[in-house]
Amino acid sequence: MTGWQTLFYKEVLRFWKVGFQTVGAPVLTAVLYMLIFGHVLQGQALVYGKVTYTAFLVPGLVMMSVLQNSFANSSSSLIQSKIMGSLVFVLLTPLSHWDWFWAYVGSSVVRGLLVGAGVFVVTVYFGQPGFVAPLWIVVFAVLGSAMLGALGVIAGLWAEKFDQMATFQNFIIMPMTFLSGVFYSIHSLPPFWQKVSHLNPFFYMIDGFRYGFFGVSDVSPWLSLGLVLTAFFIISAVAVNMLRTGYKIRH
Repeated sequence: MTGWQTLFYKEVLRFWKVGFQTVGAPVLTAVLYMLIFGHVLQGQALVYGKVTYTAFLVPGLVMMSVLQNSFANSSSSLIQSKIMGSLVFVLLTPLSHWDWFWAYVGSSVVRGLLVGAGVFVVTVYFGQPGFVAPLWIVVFAVLGSAMLGALGVIAGLWAEKFDQMATFQNFIIMPMTFLSGVFYSIHSLPPFWQKVSHLNPFFYMIDGFRYGFFGVSDVSPWLSLGLVLTAFFIISAVAVNMLRTGYKIRH
């Protein structure tokens, strides 16, 4: 195996060895969301004119799990390695910053997609959303997990303590995820909050992903794809530059 493949394998093995925590727990959380929100709101609302609420909720929960766990994978690996001092063993290897980037982002994509597949399998019983455009589902799932994996690299390099990482998760990742339309269509919001939602890149990832199931979305999937690609390249450029300069890891 090449250098980045070895680091990628190590990162995949790291989260797979604690699969109950890294894959099983997020799936259980999504089931609880489905049981609570689906039970309360099923039959009370239709979305996009004819879609039941539980069917609408399934893709949102899947994508939310993909995004949160992709971020958690790269960020937790880096911060734990920094605090425990084991990162020095990776620093001693002749890996380039591109090797680091693809290994951490690639393993984040794998974990995000595994969790997303698990959430879909256990929640589809409650509402079957259909597969109108499967290619859009795959594109947004991979792009979203890669983007959050790159964002996790930035957070993992920046944070020096676990409480700094918790701040990043609680005040950036969590609010942007929950205010992105996971549980509702933004057309049900007042005009002001609709405009606020359009500033949230997470909204476009979830809306584009949901388009693949229903063929209907709040905005054009092509607009979502363009904005998500732009955000991915910007975040990746920042992460690669931080790895290239050894930000907070080579001093």
